[in-house]
Amino acid sequence: MDSAMIAELLWPPTIWHWLALAAVLFSIEMMAGTFDLLMVAIASAVTAAWTAFVPGEMGEWQAQLLVFFATSVVLITLGRTVLSGIRSGGPGDPVLNDRMARLLGARALVVADFSSGQGRVKIGDTEWQAESEAGTDIPAGTTVTVEGAKSTTVLVKPV
Repeated sequence: MDSAMIAELLWPPTIWHWLALAAVLFSIEMMAGTFDLLMVAIASAVTAAWTAFVPGEMGEWQAQLLVFFATSVVLITLGRTVLSGIRSGGPGDPVLNDRMARLLGARALVVADFSSGQGRVKIGDTEWQAESEAGTDIPAGTTVTVEGAKSTTVLVKPV
């Protein structure tokens, strides 16, 4: 293939060029997660629709580029202002997968006497290794509150 033949394939842009660009940009967006490339991919798809449905001079390559750039600017601006909450939306429960953090403030029952500040407590149906916050001894049957965690040991204090 010579350069003239390649130039004929690539210029002027057609609906297939715009759709291919949209697909490539969307694929990159799925890997990068920037949200801006998604807007440019949508602009490319809009330009493909423009190319397909607008006849005559308004569908020429100059108009296609104008539509592409204008749509890109508008969509990126909207994405960074009006739709910015979509990007920053994090999980609704910050301790969802942090079991120890979920135990903070829970009430527990001492099932084994604390000696030297260490013992066992029952939270729900699970027994946990525990330490008293002040290092004091706590007798079995006492209700305690979880105040913190250290590795897989809960830190408790009497209620």
